Amino acid sequence: MAGILDSVNQRTQLVGQNRLELLLFKLVGPQRFGINVFKVREVLQCPPLTAFPHQDSYIKGVAHIRGQTISVIDLSKATGGPEIVQTENSFIIIAEYNRAVQGFLVAGVERIINIRWQDILPPPEGAGKSNYLTAVTEIEGEMVSILDVEKILNEINPVSTELSEEVADISVGESVGDKIVMIADDSTVARNQVKRALEPLGLTMVLAKNGQDALDQLNAIADTCERSISEKVALLISDIEMPEMDGYTLTAEIKSQERLNQMPVILHTSLSGVFNNAMVEKVGAEDFIPKFHPDELATAVKKWLKLEE
Repeated sequence: MAGILDSVNQRTQLVGQNRLELLLFKLVGPQRFGINVFKVREVLQCPPLTAFPHQDSYIKGVAHIRGQTISVIDLSKATGGPEIVQTENSFIIIAEYNRAVQGFLVAGVERIINIRWQDILPPPEGAGKSNYLTAVTEIEGEMVSILDVEKILNEINPVSTELSEEVADISVGESVGDKIVMIADDSTVARNQVKRALEPLGLTMVLAKNGQDALDQLNAIADTCERSISEKVALLISDIEMPEMDGYTLTAEIKSQERLNQMPVILHTSLSGVFNNAMVEKVGAEDFIPKFHPDELATAVKKWLKLEE
């Protein structure tokens, strides 16, 4: 399994081209699932796990890997499926989300595929709030489900969205007036986390479910402006990983249009890696904030909203 991941340098070339690589895996049953390779540090045969008293029912145990203690989540059970029983025949996907390293227990790992973000679509309508999908795609005539890992992790260990008293400031919204802040993220949980975190600033917020949805909404608003989108939209906060159009491509599209390019863009993502800084500069985003620290995000929002004054 050590050779299943390409080098970071090779994978970085895909970023900004509206492409990604998915690591395909299975839980219990024939259904295929996918995770962005950029989130994955390592894939390995499941080592012996140590159980702890009162651990969450979704936590299979703790693994000691390369000097680090990592909680291993049974990804099948965490998404409402049956428990993965045979751990010795299973694999762990070591991934980094929201500044923390996680281990995901899966029944089997297949291969990596290269795909366009345009071919990754939102989950079907009517899937319900209880579903754990953030996107779907088709590979070789089969549906592949991309899990909303942020939702899974938030259910196990909820993220705090409270601002400190020093950062919360309702007058920020008053100074912005009628202008809106748009939040683009394919995860319903992540969108709501950002919204709740920024509510103490008194902002009016509009949500978009992916990059294409955000661009469509922005263009529709721009059609009602005399000269620039900045007349009505103060700021865009966008995830990077999104179906149909990723955050880098969305930012590049915004910065290429005269009527949109004066609007500040903050990229807010659980993706980790030094490549982000180079990509932020390349596409012209004003800022990059790793998920999820409410005070950091709110401070960045206040900083860039002042440019509108």
